[in-house]
Amino acid sequence: MTHRSSDDARRNTLAAEPAADRIPPRVRARMSRPASAALMPLGDALGLLGAAAKPVAERLLPLGAARGRISAGAVGALRPLPACLVAARDGYTVDAVAIGGASPYAPVPLSHGSAWIEAGDALPPGADAILPPEGLEEYGAVVDVAPREGTRGPGDDLAAGERLLVAGERIGPLQILALAMAGLDSVAVRVPRLRLVVTGSATPDGLSPLLTALIEDRGGEAERVAVPDDEEAIACAIRAGEADAVLVLGGSGYGRTDRSAAGLARAGWLHVQGIALRPGETAALGEAAGRPVLVLPGRPEAAFAAFLALGTPLLARLGGTREAPGMPATLLRKIASVIGLAEIVFVRRHPEGVEPLGGFELPLRRLLQADGFVLVAPEREGHPAGDQVEVRPL
Repeated sequence: MTHRSSDDARRNTLAAEPAADRIPPRVRARMSRPASAALMPLGDALGLLGAAAKPVAERLLPLGAARGRISAGAVGALRPLPACLVAARDGYTVDAVAIGGASPYAPVPLSHGSAWIEAGDALPPGADAILPPEGLEEYGAVVDVAPREGTRGPGDDLAAGERLLVAGERIGPLQILALAMAGLDSVAVRVPRLRLVVTGSATPDGLSPLLTALIEDRGGEAERVAVPDDEEAIACAIRAGEADAVLVLGGSGYGRTDRSAAGLARAGWLHVQGIALRPGETAALGEAAGRPVLVLPGRPEAAFAAFLALGTPLLARLGGTREAPGMPATLLRKIASVIGLAEIVFVRRHPEGVEPLGGFELPLRRLLQADGFVLVAPEREGHPAGDQVEVRPL
């Protein structure tokens, strides 16, 4: 990652500076109690994360390891595919004009240049079509074929310079097929590495398996480390490792055992604790060791919502790509929301539309039914039934 020189200068003073001095006054005033009026708007929090995160360095991967990764740049075909006229099916090479009008009642003898050929082989000079096996009886063609029938010409599959990947594109099986057919055996990608710091309050640890899967689905890698609810232990875990960003799981709130925000302040800089996001209001963010740090709540629905709203854009920024677009759908029941808070509402798809399941304090059995979510804007009180809403992928 590229680090800002101002960050480097202020980090040199951390050893002598008390951790409390690295907490903005308005954050410090709220660390003992939540105050919704002082929550940072989601858009401002995303701006802080975007400023702290830069696209990670490129990495060259073999095609076999590139599935699901994010392309670091555009890739084009180096040469036409195929390079010459080739057989698209098994059969006999012929000159189409020479066997014109052939039928079972008027067979046309094949020339001495005709020969059996396998699909993918280059046609010999003088041949421009493939006669199927059933079109030959003894030594004569009994059907005619059109010029180029049963063949592929130069560039029919891929033209020279044709775009196979664009920068920031997720690499799927078909992209791997195209790259391999074009003769490439590796591709440059960006693979964000995230460090998952699981605090003692996140027990049982259902969060790190969930977040590891979400990170890998978005083209990244995750490493997990568990620490007790201790400021110094959390700070050390945040500073350690070679990851591009850190997620702290649990301990984001204001309880007696919640130490994650203070641990982040000890490790580097706590920019904000408390985002105008529901669920996920206690999420915090900052920087340490030159990389962005996001502290997620310990409840599954709140951690999931905060990751979708903040972690997914962070991964997209690190990977040099864009978030997956949402799809419009009809709302089957109304959504009621709180003015002033952006709200994640999990939904379940049906043939006729989407059913809202809820978000805040959503029971796990309901969360397990979700296959998408709606982000309600903070200026709205929700959406009525029948509204067209943007459903984003999980």
